[in-house]
Amino acid sequence: VQLQASGGGLMQAGGSLRLSCAASGNIFSIDTMGWYRQTPENQRDLVATIRSGGSANYADSVKGRFTISRENAKNTVYLQMNSLKPEDTAVYYCNANLRVPGTIPPRPYWGQGTLVTVSS
Repeated sequence: VQLQASGGGLMQAGGSLRLSCAASGNIFSIDTMGWYRQTPENQRDLVATIRSGGSANYADSVKGRFTISRENAKNTVYLQMNSLKPEDTAVYYCNANLRVPGTIPPRPYWGQGTLVTVSS
């Protein structure tokens, strides 16, 4: 199983970026998918998660600016980031809690991380 993230880059404050993350491999089902971010000073923090049915959860710091969505048929999760701020600068990691054939509880898998830099 592999999670491939893309879409990071450099953006000015107030701009927008869209991150994508596609899960591939021998996947039976995917429960929650999400995005986390990490700076050198901090631990990896939750940004947003979305369940297979579409219900989403956001960190307070991104509510109203970021939108998470997913395409279940493509095993893909997106993060639309608007009104970016310098404090959004971080490495963003995608996550999927999924089952491979033969396993019962879902397990967490992580993408490789994509750097988002927001300049002031």
